[in-house]
Amino acid sequence: MFKKLLIANRGEIAVRIIRAARELGIATVAVYSEADNDSLHTILADEAICIGPAKSTHSYLDMNSVLSAAIVTGAEAIHPGFGFLSENSKFATMCEEMNIKFIGPSGLVMDKMGDKINARKEMLKANVPVIPGSEGEVTTSDEALQIAESVGYPVMLKASAGGGGKGIRKVSRKEDLVAAFESASQEALAAFGNGAMYIEKVIYPARHIEVQILGDSYGNIVHLGERDCSLQRNNQKVLEESPSIAIGQTLRQQMGEAAVRAAKAVSYENAGTIEFLLDESSGQFFFMEMNTRVQVEHPVTEFVTGIDIVKEQIKIAAGQPLNVSQDEIRLTGHAIECRINAENPAFNFAPSPGKITDLYLPSGGVGVRVDSAVYQGYTIPPYYDSMIAKVIVHGDNRFDALMKMQRALYELEIEGVVTNSDFQLDLISDKRVIAGDYDTSFLMETFLPAYNQKDN
Repeated sequence: MFKKLLIANRGEIAVRIIRAARELGIATVAVYSEADNDSLHTILADEAICIGPAKSTHSYLDMNSVLSAAIVTGAEAIHPGFGFLSENSKFATMCEEMNIKFIGPSGLVMDKMGDKINARKEMLKANVPVIPGSEGEVTTSDEALQIAESVGYPVMLKASAGGGGKGIRKVSRKEDLVAAFESASQEALAAFGNGAMYIEKVIYPARHIEVQILGDSYGNIVHLGERDCSLQRNNQKVLEESPSIAIGQTLRQQMGEAAVRAAKAVSYENAGTIEFLLDESSGQFFFMEMNTRVQVEHPVTEFVTGIDIVKEQIKIAAGQPLNVSQDEIRLTGHAIECRINAENPAFNFAPSPGKITDLYLPSGGVGVRVDSAVYQGYTIPPYYDSMIAKVIVHGDNRFDALMKMQRALYELEIEGVVTNSDFQLDLISDKRVIAGDYDTSFLMETFLPAYNQKDN
């Protein structure tokens, strides 16, 4: 096992990794920007090193600075969390060249699955159903027009190297495609340094279902069931639950087996997620993409399986085999996660940085968990993602989990900044959400218009 681990991230995921490492007896090193001098992860880690100014390109995304911090402190491994360098194949390769273990897949595998176009090709070889669309990079609007015509509108334009909702446009008419393509490509170039796009037929409305997988370095790969991530705003997940109410045991097995085939096709190692779109009307599901990292919503899977995914990541990276087989994995009860963001729903969810003057995080009872890096008196900087906490609950069944989440959100108190906690409480209390009667269209097309009208 590693003696010292560097966390190349910030916020709640950095705190989450530090806690897992400490329980494994591993010393931790936090890196931080000048804006994060008072952040909780710098307080909890055994060591903390400033790696640059507030701007992430000069700190958390500076590969040389992160690696230098690892070398100076003698860290044997780096956990990238999610975002920042977590899906950067160049960084993974640089770690390998410096004899520092990157906790995640190899750079080669990351290129295969992190690049959405390569991933489609690999999935077709592995007999995993993919969404109809382009078979390679689309670099011109003329080519995009031809492909869209062949698969039929509406289509989705997606950045090949993308993620986090960047470089994505839905196009319903031929007349809108050229402008949308050029806009998405420019956004992708600015966000990822790569403006290449690909095109998919829109499967909409649908369920957004993702399957968590774990793979060790001995060829053992298992899946940990699915998460339903259909409640999204502008392609960003808002609330997640496991298991999905839309999936029965037969379909769960089919999707799980497809996810394992997908991972085995590229000899995947460590934690990853295979994302599918499920067309409920036909029962067909389609591979969408693979996330080659731990997910924001991993706690719901931890609750229903009893498996600590972050600890498993570290153990796998240290060369240990998986200690659980597919037959031993059971989904027990139901879990829900609500993302709490410092943002103002009344003003189009505008970020709301500032000082937290009063804070009470829900607790008490079995099955309530809050992952966060904020504390009373902490000032949320304006430079990074607005997510400040995740409230996660586990119940004996879905209704139990829904009631527990309502109770937890009632208790949550954050003063000094505006958050989306009341919005989340309204969402989790909505009759259609309680009934499980929702898909990827629900939040934007049904819930938000009514919510905005109520506020006005």
